[in-house]
Amino acid sequence: MEKENLLLKWEATYKKGLLSFWILLLLHERPSYPFEMGALIEDISQGTISVDDNSIYRALNRFQGFGIVDSEIKPSHQGPDRRYYHLTEKGRWLLKQFIERNLRVFEMPEVASRMESVHSTDG
Repeated sequence: MEKENLLLKWEATYKKGLLSFWILLLLHERPSYPFEMGALIEDISQGTISVDDNSIYRALNRFQGFGIVDSEIKPSHQGPDRRYYHLTEKGRWLLKQFIERNLRVFEMPEVASRMESVHSTDG
């Protein structure tokens, strides 16, 4: 149980840091409004991230302050108008650079083989 708790703590820290990535990746694919983002992020992250609406709103406000997302209000077919967020040019650049500098490394054969060796050992 101690090992499982340690893993859960590490994953929570790791996932919290990746929330920005998943939000920006989603907004790269299409403009979205905050209420729908939680389910969409869970879907595109293959179920590895679940996020509450407050975290999404805080992140979007922060991103808007940095100029990496912008928003516009659009009419809704159901209920009040909705605020849709989308990436700005700066946001697209930031996402691309983050992927190149931090995620593409996992595709390198040297790193992939090391991860595979960990996966194939007992423990």
